Amino acid sequence: MRKVEKSNPLPLYYQLKEIIQEMIDNEELKPDDLIPTERELCVIHGISRMTAREAIMSLVNEGILYREQGKGTFVAKPKINHQLSELKGLTEDMERMGHTVGTRTLQFEISPATKRVAKHLQLKGEQQKVIMLKRLRIVDQIPYALESVWLNKEKCFNLTKECLEGTSLYQILRERYNLIPHYARQTVEPISLSEYESKLLDVKPGTLALLFRRTTYSIQEEIIEYTKAIYRTDQHKFEVILKA
Repeated sequence: MRKVEKSNPLPLYYQLKEIIQEMIDNEELKPDDLIPTERELCVIHGISRMTAREAIMSLVNEGILYREQGKGTFVAKPKINHQLSELKGLTEDMERMGHTVGTRTLQFEISPATKRVAKHLQLKGEQQKVIMLKRLRIVDQIPYALESVWLNKEKCFNLTKECLEGTSLYQILRERYNLIPHYARQTVEPISLSEYESKLLDVKPGTLALLFRRTTYSIQEEIIEYTKAIYRTDQHKFEVILKA
């Protein structure tokens, strides 16, 4: 491990953070490896306990490290990469990368559309019915995302909770209703998780997460679904491909 340089204008905690990150990048520290304790880092670098803690917590907040009470601080597994240029369901996307996907259905109901949902789904007339589906998505046995999906009931007639068990929603839409996702409009914004959301996702209340709102269209320009999905930021990173 190289040492911090007190003559360097960069803050000491930032230098230490970069040193630990460099060790991870060079695979000197691998996923689930225990990193040196704050006390050990203080001795190695001649720095204060507060400086060592600030460097470690900065990496914890970025999801590079994780802490276990009474055990220490460990290197986190790499975050799963998502390409925002591809329109795939979570099940299809994760299974393609070799992950195991599970789903816990929290809510399935048919109800009148609110004005907001009716606008997103472009429903016409009053008292239009929608199917509302709320699901906890689990990847490799870890709570991963919280999804709320609204579907036009007329287009998805006879869809039941049982139909969705153990399969992809997009697969059901394609095979049963000939609703083939073609493109989507999506926004992303940071949010602070509520106590209920935090409990489901197994993180502390107030933890930062990413909220995706997506409207999906078919090749015939029909709106297929409106979705709100909350993703844990310690489990995900998102890649955007830009073309000139």
